[in-house]
Amino acid sequence: MEWQMSYYNEALQQEIMKFSVGFQARYIHLTQRMMIYGDIIGMPHFRARSDGLFDLHLKSEEGTQILYCTLVGNKIVILHTYVKKSKNPPLRELEVALRRMQEVKANDDA
Repeated sequence: MEWQMSYYNEALQQEIMKFSVGFQARYIHLTQRMMIYGDIIGMPHFRARSDGLFDLHLKSEEGTQILYCTLVGNKIVILHTYVKKSKNPPLRELEVALRRMQEVKANDDA
């Protein structure tokens, strides 16, 4: 069964499309795989976090990370992107993604 993909908002989608051409090519390739296989692709491109978020790892010069979540009914929602500067994601970036995930899940239940 195919998965549906959406973005938290249009501004986020536009932000992702402003990255380098090489980054965009990897992003499109991996998100196409996500739409077929969902969140079961695994490492090294995908990592489940204990808080319900998933990391989409895109090897790029920018060090860009994308956080997303899944919803019932084979839905994937891209929540947030940031440039990773250290091994662990900054707390502020995780808080943004978690807040957005809670909002998306609350709206999905309604």
